[in-house]
Amino acid sequence: VQLQASGGGLVQAGGSLRLSCAASGNIYSIDDMGWYRQAPGKQRELVARITVGGMTDYADSAKGRFTISRDNAKNTVYLQLNSLKPEDTAVYYCNAGVRTLTLERDNYWGQGTQVTVSS
Repeated sequence: VQLQASGGGLVQAGGSLRLSCAASGNIYSIDDMGWYRQAPGKQRELVARITVGGMTDYADSAKGRFTISRDNAKNTVYLQLNSLKPEDTAVYYCNAGVRTLTLERDNYWGQGTQVTVSS
């Protein structure tokens, strides 16, 4: 199973980006999907997550500015980042709970995509 993240980049404060993460491989089903981020010198932290049914959960720092969504038919999770701030600068990682075709369940991570917000 592979998770391929994309959509990061350099943006000015107040700007927007849309991150995408597509899962592929021997997938039977995907449970929760989410986005985490890690800034230099800091621990990785949850940004947002979404259940297969569409229920969402956000970090306080993301509420009102970021929106997580998913397309179950495409095994893809998205993160819309609006009103970006310099403190949002980090590597963003996608995560998914995947049950494989052998019905084993494990947590998988994408490779990370850099988001840099300039002031």
